[in-house]
Amino acid sequence: MSNPNGLPYTPAVAVDGWVVVSGQLGVRDGALVEGFEAEVDQALANLADRLAEHGLGLDHVVKTTCFLADLDRFGAFNERYAAAFGEPRPARSAFEVARLPFDANVEIEAWAHRDRA
Repeated sequence: MSNPNGLPYTPAVAVDGWVVVSGQLGVRDGALVEGFEAEVDQALANLADRLAEHGLGLDHVVKTTCFLADLDRFGAFNERYAAAFGEPRPARSAFEVARLPFDANVEIEAWAHRDRA
């Protein structure tokens, strides 16, 4: 699938049972949603949508990389993240970054595998 926004990357790529999902922001209808928790929820929903396009769900995710504009919000992020993924959760790395596209507060990328669920 090509990027619907015409940007030079593919939202998700499937190879040999793997689906690699590009970083997902809390963007809906072309605009960043308001509020940190809403951004996290929307980024996770967008991630779930990209996976669904390949017949997978969040339960197939093996690894995420999470980028936050402010690690002081890590606790609030963890609450939303844990609620979305349930058990067992994927492996994860998290980083504070200087800036994200759209001046977002969070971006989440993921690797999923068909045999994980």
